[in-house]
Amino acid sequence: MNEQILIVLTILAAVVILLATELVRIDVTALICLLALGWSGVLTSTEALGGFSSHAVIAMMAVMIMGRGIAFTGLMDRFARAVSVRVGHGERRIAALLSAAIGLISGFIQNIGAAALFLPGVMGLSRRTRIPPSALVMPMGFAAILGGTLSMVGSGPLILINDLLQNAGLKPYALFSVTPVGIALLTAGILYFLILGRLVLPKRRIDNDSSSAQQKLIEALHIPNHIRHYAVPSGSPLVGKTSEQSKAWREYGVNFLGVSRSRGVQHAPCRSIRFSAGQVVALLGERENIRRFAMDYGLQTRRPPAGFAGLGDPVKAGFAEVIVPPRSEIEGHSLREYSLRRRHAVEPIMLFSRGEEIRGDFSDHQLMTGDTLVVYGLWEKIAKMQESGAFVVATPFSVERTNRAKSLAAATCFLAAVTLALSGFPISLAFLTGATGMVLTRVLTIQEAYQSIEWKVVFLLAGLIPLGLAMQKSGAAAFLADTVMAGIQEMPTVVMLSAIALMATLFSLFMSNVGAIVVLAPLVIAMGEAGGLDPRPLVLLAAVCAANSFLLPTHQVNVLLMSAGGYRNSDYLKAGGGMTILFLLVVVPVFSLFYL
Repeated sequence: MNEQILIVLTILAAVVILLATELVRIDVTALICLLALGWSGVLTSTEALGGFSSHAVIAMMAVMIMGRGIAFTGLMDRFARAVSVRVGHGERRIAALLSAAIGLISGFIQNIGAAALFLPGVMGLSRRTRIPPSALVMPMGFAAILGGTLSMVGSGPLILINDLLQNAGLKPYALFSVTPVGIALLTAGILYFLILGRLVLPKRRIDNDSSSAQQKLIEALHIPNHIRHYAVPSGSPLVGKTSEQSKAWREYGVNFLGVSRSRGVQHAPCRSIRFSAGQVVALLGERENIRRFAMDYGLQTRRPPAGFAGLGDPVKAGFAEVIVPPRSEIEGHSLREYSLRRRHAVEPIMLFSRGEEIRGDFSDHQLMTGDTLVVYGLWEKIAKMQESGAFVVATPFSVERTNRAKSLAAATCFLAAVTLALSGFPISLAFLTGATGMVLTRVLTIQEAYQSIEWKVVFLLAGLIPLGLAMQKSGAAAFLADTVMAGIQEMPTVVMLSAIALMATLFSLFMSNVGAIVVLAPLVIAMGEAGGLDPRPLVLLAAVCAANSFLLPTHQVNVLLMSAGGYRNSDYLKAGGGMTILFLLVVVPVFSLFYL
């Protein structure tokens, strides 16, 4: 072992310890690694800093930009709503469906692209179902990685090994040669989280300011927040009545959030509107009060039509405290006189006036400066309410910017990037082209594109990429591989397969999976020929196991999703440790039985 190998292995050990213990942030650990390799002389300054211009980092930034563009157009938002309607709010069912979908897609497009495509929809689904992102994002990411083993174009190593085999005078594999083992791995991964997800996944909720403020408001003021939808049948006593005549506020404590009309939905219907047979109404209140009102008026439970979807969506609607400022046009007037519902399409829920809390019907209460209303409505309506100057909104909220008119442009740019990558062009060039296309077609402004990049992720990748180069350049990777191979040369076949799988797994944690297969392929071919075995399946095994990168967030997919899920390194050690073992337990027997 020469001096440079010793230095690289020492740095590798230090990085493993820092990543596992989280003594410093992971991006800082990556920078320490980069500097250690540069100052030790193992790499030149150009090589040490080369990670910042690497294909992986450029591809990662492009993927983040395209992901933001897809989110802005609402493409995956519609997908998330469709999922929640079909499978309900069951955490395990949602996670399994998402994992299966992204796993199948990542078998034919780069897994990082599949993850970027699904991430906006998954985060929206988390907000709607109140399932913590940490319970959905990691299963989705692991499925994207596992799905890359479904075909010979699903991951970089599988694409590369056919060239390596042909260079060695061996027959290449067909497109679906790897599919049996890929199906076994993806199925095992989905079952792993279905059965053990609650034990291995963190229950860490990431609340933004608006969502946490919303929950605090509901709890502090004991606001009823159950929304139910009903159809008004022809024989209902509600037919022909107005909301005021129904005594919904005074006797039931129930508010009308919306009513279907011939041209869509009217939010916060005015008190003068009379209900008619066949309409659908959205009611807000306590469960028992809503049930009692519906029973008394003979209403029939109904799944909400499309136009009502936003009312129960915390991303699009919620409660807000609004204050009457000095010189407001509503000062000295009642809600009836001001026509709050007609002007702003929000439903008043409660009022604080001169130290008094008022619920029920306060339509004729005269409002004064400093009075506070709690209203429910779409965030876009509440934003316009604040812009009117008649109210000051005290509750933090954000209006989700979506531009459906740009959906086709965003989808075209993303599909073009994937098509270019599948056609053989470098993924970094292909994805950067797609990201630039989104800016040129005005899906995003260039400023929004810059803001979509998570620099913590960029520095993590850029800092660790030189470690893989150092392992190859110094001979540390070859030294480790030779050491292992020498010890198993005369061992049974299953031991040889296990050793190859373990080496590919280890290498993929600290170097690119493509770099791992470049180092391992010649050694594995030589080992197979020496042992009298067909080297082709051994090389394929190494390429498949280069995807077994779950223990640390160093795989591009895990890096992309780490912040979104709010994960720590310890989370990957816990959930990824089990997945790593399961991966090996599946892949070694499958290759032993069906590929040798």
